[in-house]
Amino acid sequence: MFKRSFHSLLATWLAGLIALLPLALSLALLGWLVSLLNQLIGPTSFIGKLFAGLGQPFVSSPELAWLLGTLALVVALYPLGLAVQLGLKGPLRRLFDRTLRRIPLLGNLYGLADRFVGLLDQKDNADLAAMRPVWCFFGGDGTAVLALLPNPEPIEIDGRAYHAILVPTAPVPVGGGLLYVPVEWVKPAEMGMDRFTSIYVSMGITPPTATRG
Repeated sequence: MFKRSFHSLLATWLAGLIALLPLALSLALLGWLVSLLNQLIGPTSFIGKLFAGLGQPFVSSPELAWLLGTLALVVALYPLGLAVQLGLKGPLRRLFDRTLRRIPLLGNLYGLADRFVGLLDQKDNADLAAMRPVWCFFGGDGTAVLALLPNPEPIEIDGRAYHAILVPTAPVPVGGGLLYVPVEWVKPAEMGMDRFTSIYVSMGITPPTATRG
């Protein structure tokens, strides 16, 4: 009798836990994102101190200076966006290419960031538009990995054809690994970049589309 009552209480408790789990996971993910943003652009970060420098002449509080500088930067992005839409994007990109890309370490970092942003805006990037999601089946019929195929043309390594694939990290698909795998391991994934990104950002909660064998 006691054992049955215990199982009933445990089942009821688990039902409540499962009902609350999606909200708890959402709040945990939101907290992680807020913590990450605070580390990147918060008042104590390097970028945050630059923001605070914009507001320092107007207020004495460091927190208010950071907030004012951040708001000023957000407001300044609007006229910059208008200028880009009116044709400034090309000259601005050429300016960055002639300056930032020539600095040894900074140029590499800028190139990586520029390519990642290009994944989100593929309007005039032919090379990035060719990058498409694929499934990589390790061993031919083993573990399936959702990856990106940057170049559909295979390369030959030791007499065998290989594809270069990029395997991002979750939940922020910025870093990852570059792997060369046999071409027969790679199959197209029937999804766009939006779906691909949402799968990684949701850490697999968003399901991929079914593949046809």
